[in-house]
Amino acid sequence: MNYLAHSFLTFTDGQIVGQFLEDFIRNRDRFSFPKDIQDGITLHRAIDTFTDSHPAIHEAKKVFAPLVRLYAGAFVDVAMDYFVANDMSLHSKQGWKDHSSKVYRVLNQNYEFLPENFRRMLVKMEEGDWLYNYRHEENIGYSMRNVLNKAKYLHPDIPVHDAFLKNKDFLQQCYDEFFPDVLEHAKGINALLQLEN
Repeated sequence: MNYLAHSFLTFTDGQIVGQFLEDFIRNRDRFSFPKDIQDGITLHRAIDTFTDSHPAIHEAKKVFAPLVRLYAGAFVDVAMDYFVANDMSLHSKQGWKDHSSKVYRVLNQNYEFLPENFRRMLVKMEEGDWLYNYRHEENIGYSMRNVLNKAKYLHPDIPVHDAFLKNKDFLQQCYDEFFPDVLEHAKGINALLQLEN
């Protein structure tokens, strides 16, 4: 799952912060945050583990694996945000706009907890309204190019976005099989976390 999906699969403001922090902090640093943010980090990890083992995600990876091999999961994550952003069973178009605005507001309210590299990204994320704009194919293309540019062993011209466009119907089917399951899993993890509080 990518940024939008992780931000949606939260139940408190602190969890929003933790969901984003997970990719930007060292493991040993997670205990330095308030409990609610730690819960978000735990939730992020549980979602990633569940996602990696889901049969529909294994199928989705086959779209990208011939092009990027072990990096296929990263491109599936980006692709899934497109389907989340266009899932009107979760939110209306305005609801997704409101969700995105809330996430930026919560992150900025917790600025003190954000590492410098995330603060720099947050400025770009908010300026381009990444979360809301994942609904557009061209923005998914931009995100996929970003992944290519950051990956050590991938050429920036690999046509991953073309693969996404050609296989969009199949990837939609994978999303439809997967997302209700991960949503229920996230709810279960959150219930366990609340028992600890």
